[in-house]
Amino acid sequence: MSTHTKIVAILTARPGKVSELGAFLSAMRLRSRAEPGNLRWDIWRDKANADRFVLDELYVDEAAAAAHRDTPHFKDYAARIGELADRTPITLDPVEVD
Repeated sequence: MSTHTKIVAILTARPGKVSELGAFLSAMRLRSRAEPGNLRWDIWRDKANADRFVLDELYVDEAAAAAHRDTPHFKDYAARIGELADRTPITLDPVEVD
């Protein structure tokens, strides 16, 4: 079984912050994808609510996800995201499904 770690974050922009949030996430995407343990870091936008974004992150293992959280760009993200959006992060482990 895979040891990958997946993180999904649901972000709903605060009023008047959707453009700023989109630009902020785009910059974060470039830095996060450059990390050695990152397998994917994608941004999705809700078709039913243009103020809502979903981050889809995949790391080779929990150590890589922890290293991500220790980067300067993640620390900046953690410090600033509250002013831009309501955030619900979900960390997932793989499960075999028949």
